[in-house]
Order: sequence, then C-alpha cells, then structure tokens
Amino acid sequence: METLDLIRRSTQGDISAKEQLIQENTGLIYMVVNRFKNRGAEADDLFQIAAIGLLKAIKNFDIRMGLQFSTYAVPMMMGEIRRHLRDSGPMKVSRSYKTLASKAASIREQLMKETGDEPALSEIASRLAVDPAELSCALTATRPPDSLDEVRGDANTTLKDLILTENSEDNLVDRLALRELIGKLPNREKKILLLRYHREQTQSQVAKALGISQVQVSRLEKKILAKLKAEL
Repeated sequence: METLDLIRRSTQGDISAKEQLIQENTGLIYMVVNRFKNRGAEADDLFQIAAIGLLKAIKNFDIRMGLQFSTYAVPMMMGEIRRHLRDSGPMKVSRSYKTLASKAASIREQLMKETGDEPALSEIASRLAVDPAELSCALTATRPPDSLDEVRGDANTTLKDLILTENSEDNLVDRLALRELIGKLPNREKKILLLRYHREQTQSQVAKALGISQVQVSRLEKKILAKLKAEL
C-alpha cells in the first residue's frame, strides 16, 4: 500500500514521493540494466535510460489495473533500453526501413484477421508491392536487439526453456517481461500456450480444441516461441 500511496502522491506533483519511489526501485533498475550487460553500452548510460522508463511507469501506472508496480515497470524500463540500443547502435536503421517495417506490421495484422493464420513473408510483401528480400532486410534491421543469453533451438525448444527455475534476479526480470509479452499475444496464440504448457495437452489435443490440424498447431507454436524469444 505504501508504494501505491507514493504513486498517487507522485502523480499529484509530490516531488519527494517521486524521489522516494526512484530510491526504493534502484535495485530493480540495476536488475534490468544487468539484463543488457555486454551490449557495448556503458552501464551508467543504461541506468539513466532505465530510470527514464521507471519515471514513465510512475506517470502512467493505473492503480485500477490490479498489477504490482514492478510487473508494470520492468517491461517499460526494458523497452526504453531496447529503443536506446536500437537507435544508438553502430548500425543505423534508415527511415525508409522503419516505415516499411511499420507498414508490414499493419498488413500482417490485417492478414491474420482475414485468414486466422500467420502470413508468409511473401504474402505481406505482395500486399505492399515490394520485393520479399527488401522486406526481409527491413524487418531484420528494425528488430530489437537479441539477448545474449537467449535460448536457442528448433523442434526441442519449449516455453519452459524461456523460464529458469532458479530464483535469481535475472530470472525475475525475464518472468516479468515474459508475462507482459504473453499478455499482448492474440487470443488464439495465448490459448495455444495455455493448452500446451499450462494444461500440458498434446498438439493433437490442441488441434482438436481449436478446430485446426496438428501441423498448423506445430507451425503456430514454433512461431509463437520464436516471437517471444525475439522480444526477450
């Protein structure tokens, strides 16, 4: 309750409450910064960027959401650092690539609504009237930086591989970030994860529940896992 009270006072302009919130969450900032170590950026710079994310979280946090403040703040701080690394990295992304990637994201959502399936790169490129190779370059260039400790694999990779069982600080950050990412997934993708990894159903059972083929479930599952790993 003390945290919520500090947030209320902070949003009402109480500077001392805001400063106390920052002080109390300094450890959380360091945890997030540690997640991005060895990326070629100074730790002090990343600390400042994460602190900006924390301030945005304080400003935008809605007490009515029923979330713990840390659950809301961690993904926001990580997002600030990712944007900083992407925009200030050694490889600059051209405005044309950023625009193309943004349009591709819109077309992807439109195609998914029309077909219910993840569209192929060639389908998106066709709608945009661009070469698939050019679109691939744009999507690769604008992709957020991969984590150095990203779990890699193919058919044997599972969602459980993304969540360590050790009660470490890095694992806490990963768990909070993963929870946020899953919450943003389309309903069908969330249902696939629920049935596969919470209820431990087979792909055939999931296929029957969703009214699609086992091959489609397998393909969708791999894409969902790849998408989550790319964002972590």
